[in-house]
Amino acid sequence: MSGSIVLNWLASTPDFAVPYAFAALGLIISERAGVLSLGAEGLMLVGALAGIGAQIAMGQPAVSLVLAMLAASAVSLLFAVMVIWLRVNQVIAGLALVFFCQGLTALVGSLAEWTNHATAGIGAMALWPLSLLPGAGRLFEQNAMVWLTLPIFLAVAWFLSRTSAGLRLRAVGENPQAADAAGIRVTVWRLAAVLAGSALVGLAGAYISVVSTKLWIAGMTGGRGWIAVGLVIFARWSPWKALVGALLFGCIEALIPQLAAAGVQLPQYFVMMTPYAVTLGVMVWVALSRRGADEEPGALGQPYVREERR
Repeated sequence: MSGSIVLNWLASTPDFAVPYAFAALGLIISERAGVLSLGAEGLMLVGALAGIGAQIAMGQPAVSLVLAMLAASAVSLLFAVMVIWLRVNQVIAGLALVFFCQGLTALVGSLAEWTNHATAGIGAMALWPLSLLPGAGRLFEQNAMVWLTLPIFLAVAWFLSRTSAGLRLRAVGENPQAADAAGIRVTVWRLAAVLAGSALVGLAGAYISVVSTKLWIAGMTGGRGWIAVGLVIFARWSPWKALVGALLFGCIEALIPQLAAAGVQLPQYFVMMTPYAVTLGVMVWVALSRRGADEEPGALGQPYVREERR
């Protein structure tokens, strides 16, 4: 019986880890360009709402996920204008974006009557022949988005470290003055990073509503966006470390229902606070070990003011 619980736990972990992975990856893209993004929770809600709305209307999960990404990018334009051109404090702008998106999605979701409207979602895809392994085969029966996670991380990691465009984006986040002097348009690259990163954060939210729960509930992201913010710091702005961290948090979240199924009685509020307690512990560990100080983008959170050339 215990072996079955462990297998169920491990098999369900990727489903819980994918939203953290995509949200953290989107934040890394934005913050590598020097734009501090604290609005992940709000953008995930926008993606979740847009995704389930498209799914109810069309019933095409792939199209729903793409539209959710576009919706999150569109909303992030408001944030981009504030922090890139108007040079509003990026912390305040990010927090304001979260509150705006929370109210917007709750309003639209109730007016459209999408709350608790179940949809078909995406079915599992077996990875043959590993799915035929006795007992452990269920570990290799996951939905398509789980299998796409690794290629997406490979593509982003390659882009950031192996391409000239990725190096330009990182240069904008490290030293925008030097990048501008080299002919790189700082505002354009920062805008592109915010839009691309927000699209991935929106995908994380859409995964929750379209693929995982297959319905919409106001505030359904449950603070995962805030955990993703801490995960980026824990990962030191590295995509691969962020993926490992997402698996860690996915394991923790997936363990809770398995313990309940095994008859382990835990206080409800203790269960609810567990992911956030782990996040606080990770942040304290990072602060005490002073890890990540050298990996942080040099101009993170700093508005860029171009000096006029004579």
